[in-house]
Order: sequence, then structure tokens, then C-alpha cells
Amino acid sequence: MKNQLKAVIIEDEIPAARLLHSMVSSLRPQWNVEIVPGSVDDAVAWFTSHDHPDLIFLDIHLADGDAFDFLSAIKPKCAVIFTTAYDQYAIRAFSVNSIDYILKPVEEKRLAEAVSKFESLRHQYWTDSEHYIEMLLDALKHPEKKYRSRFLISSTDKYWPLNVEDVAYFYSENRTTFAVTPGGKEYVLDLSLNKLEEELDPEQFFRVNRQMILNVDAIDRAVSSFKGRIKVMVQPPFKSDIVISEGKTSAFKLWLNY
Repeated sequence: MKNQLKAVIIEDEIPAARLLHSMVSSLRPQWNVEIVPGSVDDAVAWFTSHDHPDLIFLDIHLADGDAFDFLSAIKPKCAVIFTTAYDQYAIRAFSVNSIDYILKPVEEKRLAEAVSKFESLRHQYWTDSEHYIEMLLDALKHPEKKYRSRFLISSTDKYWPLNVEDVAYFYSENRTTFAVTPGGKEYVLDLSLNKLEEELDPEQFFRVNRQMILNVDAIDRAVSSFKGRIKVMVQPPFKSDIVISEGKTSAFKLWLNY
């Protein structure tokens, strides 16, 4: 095993690759971190002529294909952490045991969690890398995942189900998560938005910011706002503006158009 751990970044957007390189290098300065060209053909050529690293940060969508094409062609002997702007694809990868993913824009805390997970499970990749990659490829081909369908709502002396499809949006306020129905009724949930994001169908729900997850059926319209942001109007109306940051606008548009 190499003395210095090596990680490579395969990302088709150069600014995103440089930012991730800076974040990983800051988080683990003892690592050797390198950016590899962000296309399937170029990445395959690089892996053909270089020793395989210990870890790949792999963008789902590359310039001339996707992660499945790259993994099928090269079958790298190392671990993979996916990066993606659209979490439908991330959920597919995450369905495989010991695989992790990071949603764009990359947050330092989430990156640290993924790196720590890799370090704790690193030995598994070395002992059975072939089986690991086969599981990974199978997950990308067969993205089966059962999403949450209901919540148990409780009051002082009774309980009743609330179907996920009957929620217009979820929001967090003062460390409390609320589910809001199309009729405007609010219910308190014993779940964080981070946990909800993992359990909800990404085709139907989108994490627009740190405070809110929207059901696509609740969106009335979306308009351009300042500095490349998008302002979203929903039904029932929310008590404050719902603004999507510039870093999430591309993912939001892709989600609406899926």
C-alpha cells in the first residue's frame, strides 16, 4: 500500500474541479490530490497510463458521457465518491453499501463526512475492489430505491398518517421541521431536512436551500432574480421569499425539466 494516499478528481467543469481540489487539499493536506481531465475518453487514457489512485471524486455527468461509461471501461481499483448537481443520480450511487456522494455545490461539512467514511472503510476497497466496482456498476444500471410514502402525525391522544404526496413543501425553523399541505395546514415532523432529503423521491422533491424542500406540484411559477438566482412562488404561499442560489439554479432547472 502506498505511503501517501492519492486522490484524483474527474470533473468536466474546470472551476468546480479546482474548487474541490482546494477543499480536499485543505481538509487533508497530507494527501496527493490531482485533477484528471473531465471526459470519459481523457479519463480512461489517464488511468491507462498511470497507477490507480486510492480514491476518485467522480462527477456523474462528464463531457462526453457519464460515470457508468468511465467505470465500465477502466474498472478502477479504488474507492469512488460521486459528485453531482442532481441527487436522483446520487441516490442511485448511495444505494450501494460503502459508497458515498456529494451534492453540488459542495459543502465543507458534507465533504468531510464523505472523506471520513472513506477512511473508515478503506480496507474494504483494497481487499475486494473487483466486487466493489461490479456492485457500483450494477447500482448505476438498476437504481432501485424505496422512498418514504407517509409520516405518522401525533397529537396529545391520537395518531394519523400523512401521505408524502399530500405535502406541498417542508421547511425548517428554529430547529423544527414542518410539513405543509396544499390547504395550508402545518404539521411538526421529528425529522431533519437532511434526513428527509435522503428519504424523499428526488423526481418529486427538491432541496431548494437549507431551509426548504419543495414538491414540484406546489410550484406556481419561478422567475429570474438578482445575481443569477431564481425566485419561486408556491401554493400555498410561503411566509417569506423562496430564493434559489446561483449555485443551485442549473440543478433546479434540470429537475423541473426531468
